[in-house]
Amino acid sequence: MSDIKVASRYAKALLELAVEKEQLEEVAKDVKLLLTIASENRDFVLMLESPIVNTDKKFNVLDRLFSKTASNITMSFFGIITRKNRSEVLLATAKEFQKQYNLQKGIQVAEITTTFKLTDDLKKSVVEIVKEISGLKTVELVEKINPEIIGGFILKVNDKLLDDSISNKLRTLRLKFAQRYFVKLY
Repeated sequence: MSDIKVASRYAKALLELAVEKEQLEEVAKDVKLLLTIASENRDFVLMLESPIVNTDKKFNVLDRLFSKTASNITMSFFGIITRKNRSEVLLATAKEFQKQYNLQKGIQVAEITTTFKLTDDLKKSVVEIVKEISGLKTVELVEKINPEIIGGFILKVNDKLLDDSISNKLRTLRLKFAQRYFVKLY
């Protein structure tokens, strides 16, 4: 079975258990922390994915990082995943859990990339656009700053991408010029 299917099934099981035990918000917070740690520490990710590091060491690292703040459900889940020698799918499971959690709560995550930090008014405008696109009332906006887009913005909502950046317009213009140049030669 592919890692994506495994992660999806593990995420669904964790979500259902958290709902059943009325600890969904605590587990969601733990999962978010796991993903934050993974995004900030490449060695942590490599350790989880390494076939050389034994399962006890992996669980000990997770235990030290989470035992004081994480819920019992999360710690039990970490224990099961590491004992089953499936820690390489832990981060994929966490990402899938977040998707399923957002779906259950009616939260739309949108990513906007600009060359500058958005003002509150611009954020409100973007949130309204995302609400219109998705049809959901709650929007979680993830801001990214990338000076390479030169200007404009890139808005990503689910599988939809609105690229209104200057770098994209220049790329399109370059392709048009290249096509016209080759057409005239032949």
